[in-house]
Parts: sequence; structure tokens; C-alpha cells
Amino acid sequence: MLSRGIISNSRTPTLPFPTTCKYSISDQDLESRGFILRRTISDLNLDHLNSVFVAVGFPRRDRGKIKLALEHTESMLWVEYKKTQKPVAFARATGDGVFNAIIWDVVVDPSFQGIGLGKAVMERLIEDLLEKGICNIALYSEPRVLGFYRPLGFVADPDGIRGMVYSRKQKKK
Repeated sequence: MLSRGIISNSRTPTLPFPTTCKYSISDQDLESRGFILRRTISDLNLDHLNSVFVAVGFPRRDRGKIKLALEHTESMLWVEYKKTQKPVAFARATGDGVFNAIIWDVVVDPSFQGIGLGKAVMERLIEDLLEKGICNIALYSEPRVLGFYRPLGFVADPDGIRGMVYSRKQKKK
């Protein structure tokens, strides 16, 4: 199991993406480079998404469970590469729809990394959540990619709150 850390932008004094923000890559620029931004599960091939998960080191997931998880997702954004009609970047958030959200499953196909797709997805997902009035946004991240999230406004919890994860390991008697 890969280690995870919790980072949050819930207590930053200024939010990095007001509703009138300018993205690092415009929708038009993405379109001209052969990408389509999508926000629903319609047209999302779950087997292709699962392939991206596996390509970045996530475990292969049951297709039915992916579908159910996405049906219970507050906000999502994914990028389709027009040439192949396959997802190449993805992120989603779940939460209570009012105060709190957690960002999950931020992935970019390795052959498309380094061209700004992850940042494009995250900027828009954060903006979606902020527009809904959700200001406590957290995410789990691999330690090796924490540097990707910091410029987007995420920090280790400034109050020192540490997340915990339930473990099914048996207690020693």
C-alpha cells in the first residue's frame, strides 16, 4: 500500500481560484491541442479510465464499483484525447455539498504527463467546488507529488490536524 498524506486548502487566507479565474491552459487551447474537457460520466469508458488508474500505479478496480463511485461524486472533470476518444486525465471530489469536499483519483496517463493536463483538471475542479461555496477542500496524495498540489493552494493542515485511515489489521491480544 502506498503511503498517503492529507493536504488541505481550507484555511488559506486567500483562495487561489476566484470564480473569474484565468486558467493556466484555456479551454480553447486544450481543444486546439486535441483535448475535450468533460464533467459527467456519459461518454466515459470505465475500462479506459481503469487503464489510466493502473498506468499510474493505482490498483485495478471493479468496473461496477467505479460506476457506483462516480454516480456518488459531487464534482468530476476528465480530459478526453480526441484522436483516441479515451480519457487521459481525471479527478473527482466527493463531499457533503455544503462545507467539505475531498478530491480523489487525480490521474494523468503517463504518456500525457508534463503538458499541463493535471493542472488544468485540478484548477477547474477546485473552481467548481468553490463556486458551490465549499471552502474546506482536502485531498490524499502520494508524498512524491505533494509539490504538484502546493502551487494550487494546498498545504499541510495549518492547525496540525492529521488524518487517520481505518485499518483492518487484527489487534494483538
